[in-house]
Amino acid sequence: MQAVDLGPQELRTLVAVADEGGFSAAGARLGSTQSAVSHAVRGIERKLGVVLFERGRYGARPTPAGARAVAHARRVLRMLEVMVAETRGGDEGTAVVGGPLRIAAFRSAALYLLPPVLERLAVSHPGIEPTVRVVREIGPGTAGEVAEGRADLGIATVGTGAPVPPGLVGDVLLEEPYALVHPVGHPAPRSLPLVDWAENCSSSTRSWWAAQDWIPAATVRAEDDGAVLSMVGSGFGMAIMPRLSLTGAPPSVEVTDLGAERPTRKVGYVTTPELAATAVVRALVRELRAGRKPQVNAA
Repeated sequence: MQAVDLGPQELRTLVAVADEGGFSAAGARLGSTQSAVSHAVRGIERKLGVVLFERGRYGARPTPAGARAVAHARRVLRMLEVMVAETRGGDEGTAVVGGPLRIAAFRSAALYLLPPVLERLAVSHPGIEPTVRVVREIGPGTAGEVAEGRADLGIATVGTGAPVPPGLVGDVLLEEPYALVHPVGHPAPRSLPLVDWAENCSSSTRSWWAAQDWIPAATVRAEDDGAVLSMVGSGFGMAIMPRLSLTGAPPSVEVTDLGAERPTRKVGYVTTPELAATAVVRALVRELRAGRKPQVNAA
């Protein structure tokens, strides 16, 4: 296979067109013109021998090959940033642990799992500048953000058969049980309608749900787990939720254990193989593991 030489500016052009959805907006972002960006993309497509963007009256959208190219471009550009940061070391060339650190997390992890971790990280490595973006754990979820180069590390719900998605590396941080949550003091909470949200539960947990004849189909759906708790507290129904989502639950709700056969959810971190070796990601992983709770399986 013939080698293809793409420079950093060409990679930035691909990312800008994908992010902005068109050549004109990408040109404005890059301080260039629409025609220059269009010319650059055609040159990249010739080098790669594949069409990267579908052009239309509404802009430019990556083709499947283009989406893969853009993901690689983001990851390469990020590694170039890391290379600069880690080669500007202190005495005897030791790497300085600092610079930006992009984290993607689902809502309850961002609210309850990450804050103490980032607090410890700020003490041990004050030069690191973390940013946390909340991503819905639907479809590609937080792992998709990492694979596509938008995040350095994702806090993700991980499966039982394949804990880490292909092409990524990571580890399980905790295994949390699901519990029944209902209005406080209700005499028969299992008789209430079910309140649910799209991100709730893995396929294995849904299989457990299907075997429980007392769990009805959801009649109330909410945007996220916080809205579910609010609805349950207001008497709209009951819900089955993981413990992390129940952190700081309001006094208007009561949490009841589902017993020894209750389902659980694994929460872990994922990153790319190349970023796993960087100082900033290693520092965050150390703090995540330091705060790792014992896995919860027993009743």
